[in-house]
Amino acid sequence: MKKIIFFETTEKEKNILQKYSDFFKLVDFNEEKLTTENAKEFKDYEIVSVFIGSQLFQETLSQLNNLKFIATRSTGFDHIDLNYCKENDILISSVPNYGDHTVAEYTFALLLCLIRKVYNAYHQVRETGSFSLEGLQGEELFNKTLGVIGTGKIGQEVIKIAKGFSMKVIAYDKYPQEELAQKLGFEYVNLEDSLAQSDVVSLHVPYTKETHHLINKDNILKIKPGAYIINTARGGVIETDALYQALKKNHLAGAALDVLEEEGDLKEEQRMLSEKQDIPTEKLKTLLANHIFIDLDNVIISPHNAFNTKEALENILMTTMENINGYLNNELKNLIK
Repeated sequence: MKKIIFFETTEKEKNILQKYSDFFKLVDFNEEKLTTENAKEFKDYEIVSVFIGSQLFQETLSQLNNLKFIATRSTGFDHIDLNYCKENDILISSVPNYGDHTVAEYTFALLLCLIRKVYNAYHQVRETGSFSLEGLQGEELFNKTLGVIGTGKIGQEVIKIAKGFSMKVIAYDKYPQEELAQKLGFEYVNLEDSLAQSDVVSLHVPYTKETHHLINKDNILKIKPGAYIINTARGGVIETDALYQALKKNHLAGAALDVLEEEGDLKEEQRMLSEKQDIPTEKLKTLLANHIFIDLDNVIISPHNAFNTKEALENILMTTMENINGYLNNELKNLIK
């Protein structure tokens, strides 16, 4: 029997999979991330399932001598070395659609929290007992322009919700879908115009070489002054220093970030420092800026939580199980090519 292991697993995930006893009994579970340091312990496994915390690059993959199939429990796959896998005949599947509604709803949760100062109001009452309205005046979404960057499944759900708030929607996508624009009632524009015309810019693109620092020092000041930016995509889509400078100059009114550039290192920084690792200067600057963001009143940060609902978790696991069963039965599904 082909050996299967799930990494980064929680008790909730195991409880869901236990309902499928025939599959469950084939799987080993590990709460840890799969890393370069522990990879040798799992060299006999043919199938591994990971989430985005496991960075599957050559240093790690080269130690997994029997690996033939990776089932990532995510839509994105920038944590996997695709070239190495291709060269070594390792197949990869993903979960392309697990929570379009989930992430879109969270996008507006962040936006409303930011633009209506919900957290500031909550924190003030909780910490000081003050019911003063001083400093808590927000803005309406009604009649504002939302610029949606990326009109895939999640972007489309964001557009639908925006229409419920009576927002005007413009969008940028490398591959415009004019029929979709007519159906949902929005207009495609180029990236520069979407930044210049939007009161709120919301990012919904995958993280690739092309989208790395899509928002950067050369274009961030082209965003409409006083606008807000929301990122529930990937941290690397925004150049951290560019965002910091735009906020510092009060060019942007605020930002809500569910993802951060170098967020993996942010979570591991205590270990990095204790082990006296050499941290590149640019990476160190990014980590420092992320800490500054956390303390800014006009920035809201959450811990890559947009996907995290009961329904989405079940969808992720069901699709992952289908992907693995497809591999076992030579009926491959959701392959990354």
